[in-house]
Parts: sequence; C-alpha cells; structure tokens
Amino acid sequence: MTRIRYFLERTFTLRENETTLVLLSGLLFYSLMTSYNILKPIRDTMGLAGGVRDLENLFLFTLGVMALLTPVFGYLVRRFRREKFIPIVYRFFALNLLVFFLVMRQSDDEMIVLGRVFFVWVSVFNLFVLSLFWAFMADGFGYSRSKRVFGIIAIGGTLGSLLGAAVTRLFIGWLGEANLILISILFLEGSVWLVKYLSPRFRAAGFHDEGIHDKPVAKTRGDGPLAGVSLMFRSSFLGGIGSYVFLYTFIGTLLYFLRSDVVDTLVPTRDARTILFADIYFWTQALTLFGQLFVTGRFLKRFGAGAALVFLPVAMAIGAIILGTTPTLGVLVVFEVTRRAGNYALVKPARETLFTLVDRNVRYKAKNFIDTFVYRGGDALGALGFKLIGILGIGMVGTALITVPLSLTWAGVGFFLGRRQKRMAAENHD
Repeated sequence: MTRIRYFLERTFTLRENETTLVLLSGLLFYSLMTSYNILKPIRDTMGLAGGVRDLENLFLFTLGVMALLTPVFGYLVRRFRREKFIPIVYRFFALNLLVFFLVMRQSDDEMIVLGRVFFVWVSVFNLFVLSLFWAFMADGFGYSRSKRVFGIIAIGGTLGSLLGAAVTRLFIGWLGEANLILISILFLEGSVWLVKYLSPRFRAAGFHDEGIHDKPVAKTRGDGPLAGVSLMFRSSFLGGIGSYVFLYTFIGTLLYFLRSDVVDTLVPTRDARTILFADIYFWTQALTLFGQLFVTGRFLKRFGAGAALVFLPVAMAIGAIILGTTPTLGVLVVFEVTRRAGNYALVKPARETLFTLVDRNVRYKAKNFIDTFVYRGGDALGALGFKLIGILGIGMVGTALITVPLSLTWAGVGFFLGRRQKRMAAENHD
C-alpha cells in the first residue's frame, strides 16, 4: 500500500494528506457516472420513440421541470448540511428510478409516453447530481488544491462513463432496459455512502481553511430559495460563467438534433440505436480518458484555466467549418465526440475551479442555478433554434456554419473568465 501511495503521489503530484481523499472522490465520481451512463443511451433511444420533432418539446419540458425544482433545491441548501441534503437528493432520484423499473414493461403506445417522461427525468437527474458533486468537491478541496486534483478526480468519472456505456452496449439485448435501471440504482446508492464517508473527513482535513480560502473572494447576503437567480445576475463573474455554460449547451443542442435526425433516418431498430448511442458515449469517454491522463494536467499547469476555456470554443469553430464543407454522418459524430471529450477533459475541470473563488452559499445556490436551469435553458433555446432552422430549410451545412460565430463569442466569454479568475485570485492573496 505504501508503494502504491508513493506511486500515486509522484505521478499525480499529490501530497501525503490528499491521496486518500482524492482517490475516494474519484471513486464517488466513478460511481455517479457509471449510474448515469447506463441510463444515457436508453434515454436517447426512448426520446426518439416519438420522432425527432418530439425531442424539441422534451427540451422545453425539461426546462420547465428545472424551473420548478430550483426553489426546492434552494430550500434544501438552507435547511440541511451537505452530508444530509446530498444523500437526500441522490436517494430521491434512486427512488424515481425504482418507479421507472416497475412500469418499464408497457405496450408500444404507453412506451412513447413513458419514453418522454424518462427522457426529461434523466436530463434533470444528470445536472442536479453532477452539480452537487462538483460543489461538494469545491467545498472540500478549495481553490489551490482544485487546480491540481480536479483533473485527477475527473478520471474517475471518465472510467465510470466508460463502464456505464459498455454495460448498456453489452447487456441491452440480454438484460433489457428495465434490469439495467436496477444496476444504475446500485451505483447511485454506493455514491450516497461515499458522500457520507467523505464529508467528515473533508472537515477534519481542513483544506478549505488553508491558503486562499482564508479570505473568500465572493460572498452573498441572499438566503431565499431563489437566491441563486439574483446572485448570477448581480455578479459579472457569475454571469460570465452562466453565459459560457449557455453557449456550450446551445451549440451542443444544435449538434445533438442534427445527429438525432440522421440516426432516426438511417438506423431503424430500437436496439441498434441504443448500441450506436452507447458506442458514441464510449468513444467520447475513451478520448476523454486519454486527454485526462496525458493532456489535462500539463495543459492546465502550463496555460491555466482561462486557456482551457478558450481552447474548446476555438476548436469548435474550426470543426464547424470542416463539417460545413464535409457534411456526413461520420464527420458529425467525430465532431460531437470531440466536443464532448474536450469539455470533459479540459473545460469541465477548468470551469469547476471558478467556483472555488466564491463562498459556500454562492457555490450551492448560484452554481446549481447555472448548472441546471441555465444549462437546460441553453438546451431549450437550442431546440427552438433547430426548429427554426428546419422551417427555413437551412440543412446540415447551414447549421454547422451558424455555429462558427457562436463559438467565437463563446471563446470571448472564456477569455474574460480566465482573466477575471486570475485577478480575483491575486486580489485575494493581497
């Protein structure tokens, strides 16, 4: 065990008192992402049951559900400690999954309705569960350590995503959708126990009380259930993060509908679509894992979080031009895989470090509002944008070229956030 710890500490530049907490945090992320990625291909297949045009409405319904749940989340943040309300939220979703398992075996007509509900539910589940996870990590490790350890922790999530996609890919024909949901529930319950185990150990380690967090950068007086909304609109820094997330999801949704439209036309059977989606997510995570092992740490250490926030939008602008000149399903899939992998390997760890510069109240309120309502707002408007594109008859080439100026605007927001983060960190040290 001593040799293993020494190897990990040397390889990932971990300090002696960090290793166990980082590994357990990675295991927590592994468990959450396995649970989610078992469900994700099933969600996409069930969402297509009513046709591609039906998906546009599902994105709007998802935004509406987010609007209803955001005040509830704000209440939980005020009412319970993190080791209490995070397990409450995770087990609430696990109970929902159990209900889906019980009603999954239905006729085709009922399956279309169930598929719509399941699509919206998984979209909500994803954002709330992962937003809570990263807020928990920022709360536990603080700013200085987050720049070193978030990339390592993210590897656990990538491995979990690979496992979840592989489980669905390999066993969908044997176990069926309902039984796969049971496996997802088991991993989600494991996450609850890891949160309970980690929480007191974060407090005992006292990472959040060291270094830069002697003086939290951003504070808030907001204490209502909708405080996260006002926090984002009062702060240019939080507003910038919200804009960055919105543009990422808006562009991503346009690509998602392009892909779904082509798959709906070319892939006729339900299981074949599930397998294709699982393959896309598997290779996305494989590329992500490669980036996390060989690129993320070196890139962030040398160029900083701001460069990571700019890199992906610029790459997307270049990719959109390539897609516009070579509009095929293969190029579209490669484009989407690259976008997702770049987000998971570089942008996500970099973006999460931004929230270490705000106090806990902001972190659990404004962050959740951005990660859920703003994120799904980008999805919803992206769906409406795709509908407008369909009415105008712009097609794949036109849609790809539309994303070029959007991506460059997205890059500008990333540049602003990188500059602002450096300035805030420097001011806090003074």
